[in-house]
Amino acid sequence: MKNAVNDGVWSGSDGVWTGSWVAERLGVELMGDEVLPALLGLALRRNPRRAHLLVSNVLGKHVPQSPTVVYEYGHRLGRRVAELLGETEAGAAVVLGYAETATGLGHAVADGLGTAPYLHSTRRSVAGVARAGGFEESHSHATSHLLLPEDPALLAGDGPLVLVDDEFSTGNTVLNTIRDLHERYPRRRYVVVALVDMRSPEDAARMERFAGEIGARVDLIASASGGVRLPEGVLEKGQQLVARYESAGCRSVVAARAVHRAPCRLDLHWPAGLPDGGRHGFTPVHRARLETALPAMAGRIRDALPPGARRVLVLGFEELMYAPLRLAHELEQGADVEVRFSTTTRSPVLAVDDPGYAIRTRLAFPAHDDPADGPGERYAYNVAGGGFDAVVAVVDSVADTPALHAPDGLLARLAAHTPHVLLAVVPSYVPHAPERPAMLPEPLRGPAFSSYAPEEVGWLLQDLSDVTLEAPTEEREEAIQSGGAHYAESLPVEYQPSEQYQELFHTALDVSTARLAQAVGVVTEAVIAERSPRPVLVSLARAGTPVGILMRRWARFRHGLDLPHYAVSIVRGRGIDANALRWLAAHHDPGDVVFVDGWTGKGAITRELAQAVEEFEKAEGISGFDPEIAVLADPGSCVRTYGTREDFLIPSACLNSTVSGLISRTVLRADLVGPDDFHGAKFYRELAGADVSAGFLDAVTARFSEVTDTVEEAVKDLMAEDRTPTWAGWRAVERISEEYGIHDVNLVKPGVGETTRVLLRRVPWKILARKGAGADLDHVRLLAGQRGVPVEEVGELPYTCVGLIHPQYTRGATGADGKAVNV
Repeated sequence: MKNAVNDGVWSGSDGVWTGSWVAERLGVELMGDEVLPALLGLALRRNPRRAHLLVSNVLGKHVPQSPTVVYEYGHRLGRRVAELLGETEAGAAVVLGYAETATGLGHAVADGLGTAPYLHSTRRSVAGVARAGGFEESHSHATSHLLLPEDPALLAGDGPLVLVDDEFSTGNTVLNTIRDLHERYPRRRYVVVALVDMRSPEDAARMERFAGEIGARVDLIASASGGVRLPEGVLEKGQQLVARYESAGCRSVVAARAVHRAPCRLDLHWPAGLPDGGRHGFTPVHRARLETALPAMAGRIRDALPPGARRVLVLGFEELMYAPLRLAHELEQGADVEVRFSTTTRSPVLAVDDPGYAIRTRLAFPAHDDPADGPGERYAYNVAGGGFDAVVAVVDSVADTPALHAPDGLLARLAAHTPHVLLAVVPSYVPHAPERPAMLPEPLRGPAFSSYAPEEVGWLLQDLSDVTLEAPTEEREEAIQSGGAHYAESLPVEYQPSEQYQELFHTALDVSTARLAQAVGVVTEAVIAERSPRPVLVSLARAGTPVGILMRRWARFRHGLDLPHYAVSIVRGRGIDANALRWLAAHHDPGDVVFVDGWTGKGAITRELAQAVEEFEKAEGISGFDPEIAVLADPGSCVRTYGTREDFLIPSACLNSTVSGLISRTVLRADLVGPDDFHGAKFYRELAGADVSAGFLDAVTARFSEVTDTVEEAVKDLMAEDRTPTWAGWRAVERISEEYGIHDVNLVKPGVGETTRVLLRRVPWKILARKGAGADLDHVRLLAGQRGVPVEEVGELPYTCVGLIHPQYTRGATGADGKAVNV
């Protein structure tokens, strides 16, 4: 029988029913409405509880289908529910869908009802969200369902509850759900909705008895009904058949080719605070916001498609079915391309390349959303061999993890079977306490913010580019030392290097790239070995950001890992951006977060971070962040994770924004940064002509291959060392502070990097340089000469150099020669 509703690509051809292969080998028989063969095919599960799988051709899960067909099936069922209930009861109804398969179908039913709020069960636990109910799906591969509404009152009303699943085999799952919820939230009426009702007469009678027992009315609506006749011993025969075909490698129509091509990341501009689906509830207000935003989001997908693309698959992700379905549906309405929709799944199913079998190909890949039930395989069916010119993978941000981008991850699997892969990430909705905003914004990315590529770093900052924040260096120093302002409340005027100074930067880069590449390799290997096999890099903006990018590149170069990397603000005396930590905790396991910086001076930021994380965890009840920083250079002996403890020139310390993606240092000022905002920063687009950010990164990356062996040896040595911090740098700073009459250790800036910052952004008094420091200090001597700052050579100094800011700057300070400092 020719499939009447599918495009024919994966539901059989030449009149072959996609259940015939299973029916012939196991004697399984499909009975009932004549439309059933058009709606359903058959496949074999890799599941010890049930041999067969009814594969829907109109659900958009296992079989790529027109999104209009998928959405309209659910929407029509919703309209039938509205007709059954009548206007009054329909207006009080709540719709509940089942994870993972029916999350999109249930949402479409709610749309058909018009004003009904929607909730779907989930298998993803969410920290801080109280469980409002749960139930078991006995035949499933993953049995436990959770109900996690943001507003528990969503299930507490007395209006009808509409329960939606893709198919009813026995009705057990529905009975378990109603039984659990009726004990907590009793109501008079339930409506059960499915695409197909495949219960036996005995199962149907059991549901009627159950309704009488609880004293409620239970109605059922389905697009088609029938049954499956299973011969004796079908489970054992099915398992044997699966084992035979799995061992023969019947997995894919098309041989995969090795591909090393990153996907094109697409920013949908998903509306802030709009839930990504019904996991925590989706209201009519949310629905109206989504309808308004859909045309523009679909337009961005349309604009990103490769020229000449004629056949496009929008691929959702497990429970995330509705958002990608609606995007695909909108795309289909306005694009001159053939659009199909399906999603990935947890369900393990045998794939057989036969037109009489519903699952022709299978792509397997590791789970990439850190599921509560641990790692495991996930699947995309009937995608390979589908003839798609492009696949638009839509995932939520919780699932945008290194495993997604790994060499064996979903994106790589897709790239092996289609010439173009686009990735669209929908922000995972995080339920919030009433006093907090619904959603923190997604990270800023280049090229809209910074000159870095978007995949290199996400900035957990707000853009203050249009605000005038710069002040003359002398005015800032006076305000800072007098206590009239904090250093993070304004910005220094960006230093514009002379031609001579730029030459020094490039010379320093040429000389130090191999040394720097080795330090990058060592610290990255130490992080992966000791902190997390798939770390989430969080650099301290802005000096840590180039280092975080280089570590990310090393992880990809040596291990094929595509690590997430973010930049956050930390301010001495004010702590780390708590909202950035909240965002990280909502999107990643805090235990995987590794804070990254360029170097340690006296360790002030190390101490600041430890204190800030402790205070945050106490205030928020969120634990797991490790406050110890990983750095390239630790001359102050402040941390355990480093590339070297030598104080050497890191060329990125020579410049400001023009080596840091054109981003300013971070800003924290009460009139600009509210309690629910990220800290701020500016993007100096006007300095693009002087930008060397990419050149710096590329120069170091180019040396990775030649330092691989030395990194391996250095890591062995590192692991054998006693790396307990001695805080020798802090003691040296206290000694220098006493010796030079500076009674504020914050005015003593040890190390090449910190000394360079003093010369670029503060009012320096003098520079202490270790005798014999050599070329590492050429740029320091040049800057000091330009600013008229003396350089004093010192015999015993644990650092290559130390920058001193003159104390009492506002009270007639004198320079090293006894003359008044020019204020």
